[in-house]
Amino acid sequence: MADFSGLEHIVRENEPLSPYGWLRTGGVARYFSEPTTEEELVTLVMLCKAQGITVKLLGSGSNILVASEIVDAMIVHLSAAAFSEITVTDNYVTAKGGAKLVQLLSTAAREGLSGLESLAGIPGTVAGALKTNAGTHNDDIGQWTQAVKVLTREGEVAVREGDELRFAYRESSLNELVILEGTFALKSMDPVEVTKRTQTQWILTKTRQPRGGAGTICMFRDHGGVTAESLIESAGLKGIEMGAASLNDSCLNYLELKEGGSVDNAVVLLKHVQATVEAQTGVALIRQVEVW
Repeated sequence: MADFSGLEHIVRENEPLSPYGWLRTGGVARYFSEPTTEEELVTLVMLCKAQGITVKLLGSGSNILVASEIVDAMIVHLSAAAFSEITVTDNYVTAKGGAKLVQLLSTAAREGLSGLESLAGIPGTVAGALKTNAGTHNDDIGQWTQAVKVLTREGEVAVREGDELRFAYRESSLNELVILEGTFALKSMDPVEVTKRTQTQWILTKTRQPRGGAGTICMFRDHGGVTAESLIESAGLKGIEMGAASLNDSCLNYLELKEGGSVDNAVVLLKHVQATVEAQTGVALIRQVEVW
């Protein structure tokens, strides 16, 4: 085992990854850790860097597809309470990267702070939303972001703000190892109205998603205002299957894998859809799901 002196209590070897992903498939992580504090996380990253061990972040599991029998890396799962705290000061909400989006939205609504309602119904964490600039066609999380605290790949903690923050459609400049927290400048509004707006957006978002969570996963980002779903349909891919993997009938941008199905089927289907859409439409879809 590599040297993780002082952190033996948070590091495990050969951890099965299937319980952590929405498709419930995959092999094991060579190293797996759930730090309990930011200090432990920084120390862990520095130890991995010194020993040439790749570090991968595991969020809510909604955007990963584990295809390898052994993921030769340190998988870091920020499940501890210290990584999901949310605080409010005046019109500013600061949320740790591991906080669920639903927690952030419920806090904002309770405090009568408007701006993030477009995130309602989107699965995942604050960190994931910041990295991909989650939102709708008319609004996104980047418009409300004041500052972002990050852990760089060099193991340094830094704050990105002002010109250091750039957001575009479904992407951001936050190509950091870990997004530790985000601070959002919101508008005061009647809590009842914020709640109403959040609920309305939640309903709209959920109509575009398949029912259920485990067993389905969103494949691609929308492209410049054109939905990935419409591009997939234009490419004539509705109803396609690859073994146990298929596209959801009502939401074509979602991949389904039957219980006990081969993850290889899912990877083949993912690649086939991507290649076919590009061949038929000229659009190179960007994956939303990470294949490990």
